[in-house]
Amino acid sequence: MIPVKVAVRIRPLLSKEVLHNHQVCVRLVPNTQQIIIGKDRAFTFDFVFGKNSTQEEVYATCIKPLVVSLTEGYNATVFAYGQTGSGKTYTIGGGHIASIAEDEKGIIPRAIQELFQHISENDNIDFNVKVSYIEVYKEELRDLLELETSVKDLHIREDEKGNTGRKSALQPMHLVSFVCSNAKYSCFLLKVT
Repeated sequence: MIPVKVAVRIRPLLSKEVLHNHQVCVRLVPNTQQIIIGKDRAFTFDFVFGKNSTQEEVYATCIKPLVVSLTEGYNATVFAYGQTGSGKTYTIGGGHIASIAEDEKGIIPRAIQELFQHISENDNIDFNVKVSYIEVYKEELRDLLELETSVKDLHIREDEKGNTGRKSALQPMHLVSFVCSNAKYSCFLLKVT
C-alpha cells in the first residue's frame, strides 16, 4: 500500500487582509515540517511550504513523484483541502489557466505537461489517459468537467458493510471522464470549465 502524504502550504496575507490589519496566525517552524497555529498549537506534516514557496517547489516536491508513478502504471490522487480563500485554486491551477505566467502555473497544468512529455518520449508504450476533476463543496460533489450543468447528482458508494477497502473503494458514479490524447486538449478542458 502506498502511504498518504500530507502537505501544507501557508499563503501570504492578501492585500485586503493587510489593509484591514489582519495578523498572520500560522507560522512555520524553521528546519522542521511543523507549523504553529496561534500561540502554541503545533502540527507536523510530511511537507510544509512557507508563504514564499513557489509553484515549482510545491510541484517538484509533492506532485512530480506521483506523475512518475503514473507513467509506471500506478494511480494517483491529489486532494486539495482548505477553507474558502486559503489558496487551493492558486496551488492547483494557478488561476485562470489560459492566461497565467509560466512560473505561476499550478500543479494541474504542470502535471499534464510532464505526463504528455513522458508519453511522447515513450512511443513504444501504449498509454490511456483519462481526466476527471471533481470538487467537494458543502458536502456536495461537483463534476467540474461536466459541461451541461455545474452541479450533477454524484454519489459516493461503498459496500453494504461500510468498508472502503480495495474492492469497495470510494468511487464517484456518473462522473464525466475524457480520454485525452495530448496536453493541449487536457488544458483546453480545464479552460472550458
